[in-house]
Amino acid sequence: MFKKKDKNEVRKIRHERVRQKITGTPEMPRLCVFRSLKHIYAQLIDDAKGVTLVSASTLDPAIRGQFSQEGKKSAAKLVGKTIGERALQAGFKSVVFDRGGYVYTGRVQAVAEGAREAGLEF
Repeated sequence: MFKKKDKNEVRKIRHERVRQKITGTPEMPRLCVFRSLKHIYAQLIDDAKGVTLVSASTLDPAIRGQFSQEGKKSAAKLVGKTIGERALQAGFKSVVFDRGGYVYTGRVQAVAEGAREAGLEF
């Protein structure tokens, strides 16, 4: 009998396929998104050095108290705005967006919209 693959395993395979084409450089880092059932995480990564430059998530103290009852999508947009502001403070104007193997809808799209509203270009 065939066994159905785990959705997260399929997502990881999709993410590896995308990562073959997308890399972050020191001038134009990669904005990577990861979402769990409760939280969402975003970080700017320089793949040349393998270093995280800037990060934001719903677990940050600055963000955690602001989205209590508004829902996951608004929390994701707030994470996007925060990562955009932190990236601009660090001196990054444009980034490469890495959706992490997820479909570009819902919370992943909200992170992208929030980052664009903050001033990032991708």
